[in-house]
Amino acid sequence: MDERTTTTRRQWDRMAAGYARGAGLDRRLLGRTRAVLCGGARGRVLEVAVGTGNDLPYYPPGTDLTVVDLSPGMLARARTRAQAAGIDAVLVEGDAQDLPFADGEFDSVVCALALCTIPDQRAGLAEMWRVLRPGGRLALVDHVEYTRWPLRGREQRKARPRRRPLDVAVEVGFEIDRHDRLALGLLDLVIAHRPA
Repeated sequence: MDERTTTTRRQWDRMAAGYARGAGLDRRLLGRTRAVLCGGARGRVLEVAVGTGNDLPYYPPGTDLTVVDLSPGMLARARTRAQAAGIDAVLVEGDAQDLPFADGEFDSVVCALALCTIPDQRAGLAEMWRVLRPGGRLALVDHVEYTRWPLRGREQRKARPRRRPLDVAVEVGFEIDRHDRLALGLLDLVIAHRPA
């Protein structure tokens, strides 16, 4: 793990205990978006950067679900949430930039409000591409405010500036099936697939 990834892991571990406090704002910003992301997942499903497990209740019953997160603290919260809801999921500690899964292992990949926290967005999306089977579905929603003025200037000074999720997904080879701007343009919803 590089220094940026280690720092990110420590930050999320510190935030894990109080992270659910923002759930009300999350619901207002996202509305039914989590249902769209998770409801369309089929077959073997991977959720990247599951956090405390806010998406877990939105998967269809019987989903063959694996979730991964960099933070052991966040995974512990997700495990508690899954057990309380009776959701059967495999929880894995791992880095989104180097996923511990085989090529083409999953039919669907979901990532909600996490791409912006992955130190190298392109590496994260390239890994999602790699673990998806050809024809597999990517569903993600993420922030885009850092791509607009005045935050864009600050981002451009970084070694690896964050970019719009849509642009990075296209760059790594995904074909876009649906793109919506949400929350007054602050969020991008992207449904895409890995070409067969």
